Amino acid sequence: MSRVKVMLDEFFRTAVSDVPLPGSGETWRRFEVLSLWASRDLSVGRLVEGHVDALAILAEAGMSPFNEVATYGVWAARSREGGTSAKRVSGGWELSGRKEFCSGSGLIDRALVTADTAEGYRLFDVALDEHVASVDYDSWPAVGMADSVSETLEFAGPVIPESCVVGGPDFYTNRPGFWFGAAGVAACWYGGALGLVNNLMNSLAESPSEHVLAGVGNAVAQIESMRELLKSTADAIDRDPKDDEGRAHYRALVVRQVVHDLATDVLVRVGVAGGARPLSHDLDQSRRAADLFVYLSQHHGGSDAIELGRLVREEGWWH
Repeated sequence: MSRVKVMLDEFFRTAVSDVPLPGSGETWRRFEVLSLWASRDLSVGRLVEGHVDALAILAEAGMSPFNEVATYGVWAARSREGGTSAKRVSGGWELSGRKEFCSGSGLIDRALVTADTAEGYRLFDVALDEHVASVDYDSWPAVGMADSVSETLEFAGPVIPESCVVGGPDFYTNRPGFWFGAAGVAACWYGGALGLVNNLMNSLAESPSEHVLAGVGNAVAQIESMRELLKSTADAIDRDPKDDEGRAHYRALVVRQVVHDLATDVLVRVGVAGGARPLSHDLDQSRRAADLFVYLSQHHGGSDAIELGRLVREEGWWH
């Protein structure tokens, strides 16, 4: 059994029931759980985040998981060409097409899969053993986040009943929880940076040089800054769980931008403080660095910064 599968089994056995829903009054505890598992292993953290995000989406739609022991992912990547689509047929919906970045392929039971339809962008709760027609095994040759197994899949299979349609047209992107989930991803980035610093601290010589200590000090300052911002974001979500103020989008863009930038700086600080040895001779640390770099690269930096600037300019969301 793979290392990631062992850790996922541990999460589902010991911790899954301890993850509150966003906006429940305990969102910071949700973020803490996500960051803890991400600090242990970012690929595991990515799969844990996908499962708990799926449960939050189902709850927001007024639905329950297909069964209580099913493991879930959320597969919502949109391709530049083609992609997944669904059409109404007798008895429900027919899903077809390809989707990239299907994290947990071969490791999880079900996924919430987005698809373009004649009615809009829709979300379907599908059984992977029934609806994954083929796997492009050469589609995830990644070094960083390799163990997230984020392969490209082709969908087909039996008709999806209406009971497995999650929300109405465009529900997935229009709900307040979309932005709560986006902030949860930032908690995983923070966890990856935290794990990198923790591992560096455990490898320091008994009397490290001032140069090394300066690198550690700078990295720790970035970690504390991320933690405080995530905590204040969680508190804001709990104060306005239905996004009545309409600021969830703004908050998510801010926290993602700041955590992305600080975590990127941690990568540099840890590399400078530790030098080449841990990145060359320590498999765990080299994997942590590669994983964090790839996970951070999924941030839509340029377009999100433009959108944040537009919100500040047009909505007046500034102090």
